[in-house]
Amino acid sequence: MGLTLPATGTASATPTPAPTDATVQWLDKHTVAWPKTLGNPTHPHRLIHEGGAFDLTPAPGGLAKYPRLAPTHDAFRVQAGDNDERTALRGKVLAQAGTVTTGVQIPGVLDDLYAPAATKAPLGPTFRGGRPTLSVWAPTAKNVALELDGRTVPMRRDDASGVWSATGSRDWAGKPYRYAVTVHAPAAGKVVTNHVTDPYSTALTADSARSLVTDLADPALAPAGWQRMRKPKAVPFRDARIQELHVRDFSPQGGYLAFTDPAAPGLRHLAQLADAGTSYVHLLPVFDFATTPERRADQATPPCDLAALPADSDQQQACVAKTAARDAYNWGYDPLHYTVPEGSYASDPDGTRRTVEFRRMVQGLAGAGLRTVMDVVYNHTAASGQDEKSVLDRIVPGYYHRLLDDGTVATSTCCANTAPEHAMMGKLVVDSVVTWAKQYKIDGFRFDLMGHHPKANILAVRKALDALTPAKDGVDGKSVVLYGEGWNFGEVANDARFVQATQKNMAGTGIATFSDRSRDAIRGGGPFDADPRVQGFASGLFTDPNGAPANGTPAEQRARLLHAQDLIKVGLTGNLADYRFTDSTGRGVRGADVDYNGSPAGYAAAPGDALSYADAHDNETLYDALAYKLPRATAPADRARAQVVALAAATLSQGPALSQAGTDLLRSKSLDRNSYDSGDWFNALHWNCADGNGFGRGLPPARDNADKWPYARPLLADPALRPGCGPITSASAAYRDLLRIRTTERAFSLPTTDAVQRNLSFPLSGTDETPGVVTMRLDNLVIVLNATPQQQTQHIPALAGTGYVLHPVQARGADATVTTASYRADSGTFAVPARTVAVFRRG
Repeated sequence: MGLTLPATGTASATPTPAPTDATVQWLDKHTVAWPKTLGNPTHPHRLIHEGGAFDLTPAPGGLAKYPRLAPTHDAFRVQAGDNDERTALRGKVLAQAGTVTTGVQIPGVLDDLYAPAATKAPLGPTFRGGRPTLSVWAPTAKNVALELDGRTVPMRRDDASGVWSATGSRDWAGKPYRYAVTVHAPAAGKVVTNHVTDPYSTALTADSARSLVTDLADPALAPAGWQRMRKPKAVPFRDARIQELHVRDFSPQGGYLAFTDPAAPGLRHLAQLADAGTSYVHLLPVFDFATTPERRADQATPPCDLAALPADSDQQQACVAKTAARDAYNWGYDPLHYTVPEGSYASDPDGTRRTVEFRRMVQGLAGAGLRTVMDVVYNHTAASGQDEKSVLDRIVPGYYHRLLDDGTVATSTCCANTAPEHAMMGKLVVDSVVTWAKQYKIDGFRFDLMGHHPKANILAVRKALDALTPAKDGVDGKSVVLYGEGWNFGEVANDARFVQATQKNMAGTGIATFSDRSRDAIRGGGPFDADPRVQGFASGLFTDPNGAPANGTPAEQRARLLHAQDLIKVGLTGNLADYRFTDSTGRGVRGADVDYNGSPAGYAAAPGDALSYADAHDNETLYDALAYKLPRATAPADRARAQVVALAAATLSQGPALSQAGTDLLRSKSLDRNSYDSGDWFNALHWNCADGNGFGRGLPPARDNADKWPYARPLLADPALRPGCGPITSASAAYRDLLRIRTTERAFSLPTTDAVQRNLSFPLSGTDETPGVVTMRLDNLVIVLNATPQQQTQHIPALAGTGYVLHPVQARGADATVTTASYRADSGTFAVPARTVAVFRRG
């Protein structure tokens, strides 16, 4: 790809390639990768810059250091010195061979020239003796000036690091500022002066218009009791039970302060879950994001009486869509400033109140018995290039984002992918996480699309956190937990560019990845099924068929169900790769031998490497998935019981587990599979069972659900699918009982594969196992998960003569049905009611 020049073209007359035309890659000080198909290889190759040109000569050894490019690119050596290269990079750089010219990708050479010094440099606002210094990395800029409170202050460039800085007086504190960065911007095709906020901002004015000179260590920003705050005791991450929660869903106020009232229904419910064993609340993005007007006066509301519309109407979603771009709601996966709290959740977004109120939220959760996890999204930004919502790319154009071989920004994550494999983007990730941990006392981080990060970057985060100590930093960094989405896809798939932080690669690190294996087996089907009625273990596959052709014949259903049970067994072990058991076909297998869509089901090296879950903010809520999949005539009470079975398969696993807030309350989003911009109407949590569970609030937004409307409409119109207080409260109570058992029985907290192998077994697994029932023996416990609509007996001859009783938590618990579960010692036979999880303990 390139532009063909007239035969008489010269360097001075070279036309500018299109903004996306950058196919030559300057990989380090000495090496350029040139596409084999670009230009005539016999013509002289040069890098042209504003001061002249660098000749390129074929490089001995080729691209051995860059194996991804070796098959498709030739290696050339740059004939220039370091200082000449630094000067050249502060302007437009093109590559030319004969009549062909293209742009040049420069992240590699910038890292080689500047990263050794720049990665050690403090960036953003720093304070010494009360005097602030503001620093920004801009190695390709011709000039950077500080725009501070209406005046312009010169900044000094450090040539070794490429960092520009200015030190001011104490009265700079609290002042708004931006950087005026004069730089060649390929997206504009010229030199521009961009007026940009600080990527290392610690505070912002409303709508992120300006950064603020702010010292997060200022005692004025600490709410009462902040320094003395006592967090609940950290548990080993393998024991973590996590509630995933969006701030806006939590209360009608939709802000940080909603977490400060212990009498509020939402916080009361979270406290109940904490008392039962939940250890963390995982907050969906609460850093500064791009899509929501931060001033409440600027936020639009749907111009309709939504409550007056029929349950299966398409009018609710149409009305919500009218204001979706301007309302107060968005999940927030569109980062703008990574290390500042989002302003729309503060009572006043203009200034540092968001800092104080965020800290009060953390205090409120701690008071309810919960530690705080942040969902962080370093894998992409809201925009790139010259877009007004682009921060990083307007300071160092072409560096912070991952470029494809044609020079375009990769967008496999949905948006402009960042490149944490580049030194300064990797540094930003580490520095930001450390700031949240130190200054906001965050107890854990969930990395969005973590597989798009290098494994080395996530391990660098772990190392930096581990260095934090209570004496030096006020926090114990070793107790901060890390987990993320280890999906393997896009331009980085299969370690194409670096060793990724994917499921298989993170095994053994203690940094967990979400396990989709048991999730799909529990629910049925997968997130992208054309027919949402595909059933699974908890939704009646084979044992309570819904009649959908997509489920196949009875024989096919039975085989799929038994395979789903094998996946669930692997999940119950903590998704261990080397755990050995007998599968449903009678084979002796390891967890890694069980197939999951062509990949090994088991990939963990120890409990804590994989995180179990049955639902999260992505895809339909568990209740909505079961609404599609269970037979239409299934009564609300039975739907509630199926939901508890599904939750139990994750809750009672070795290793950490997560559930979406409200799932224990049968939460619905009216069948919306992607509610990121669906407003309060579809997303609100209903803490009072008298308000319902959110089901039947109209057809879900057409944007992501229109193809499912033929399936959704009759369900939403059916009042029998809207559970009342009985099913809601009983499901929540039964779930809390399972949490108590998981928390109090040490056998659920086995630290190694060997310990799991010794203490956990599936005594009835094999060719004769019961479809729809998983029976697990765990030290002195026997757990029976009966997902079928009938009572089931499980006969374990090896236990004959051994006494077992229903676990006292369930025997004294809120679920009257489970109390009818029984055990006969003379034959070793357990009897468990329909759609029930029963835990027996040796008596």
